[in-house]
Amino acid sequence: MNRAQPILLPVTPSFIAFSLACSFILNLLPWRQWPGVPDFVALVLLFWNIHQPRKVGIGIAFALGLLMDVHDANLLGEHALAYTLLSYGAIMIHRRVLWFSLPTQALHVLPLLVLAHIVPFIVRALMGSAFPSWKTLLNGLVCAALWPLASVLLLAPQKRAPDPDDTRPI
Repeated sequence: MNRAQPILLPVTPSFIAFSLACSFILNLLPWRQWPGVPDFVALVLLFWNIHQPRKVGIGIAFALGLLMDVHDANLLGEHALAYTLLSYGAIMIHRRVLWFSLPTQALHVLPLLVLAHIVPFIVRALMGSAFPSWKTLLNGLVCAALWPLASVLLLAPQKRAPDPDDTRPI
């Protein structure tokens, strides 16, 4: 628990918006319908909810969920509900998760990511549509496996030293 942590630069809102837009574009690709393909919006949204809960909150999660519902031609609010619950859960555990190493963080966010994939599964089943395949729940496991990679990529711009020199201790 007493491992050294680098001092991070503040994240810019434009980088947060850029990363969420890139994840949304990755979700728009046609290969998202295959089993085991991660939900990039859920992964990036979860990351920013844990690392910047004051900048990315439940409202942004709801808006991204509505956009995903419109794109997928699903029931309006299906992904919005899932992303809202994901965001709420992430904000509730964000202080605890940051104390652990990346593999342990992946284990902590695994239930949230699986829940985010179970909610649309349950909504579709309750609305009487064709019973979705259980393979769609595999996406939550793949998202949790990608958590360390997403953390390294999304924290990389904050780890740069603004003006490195030999006389400054930090």
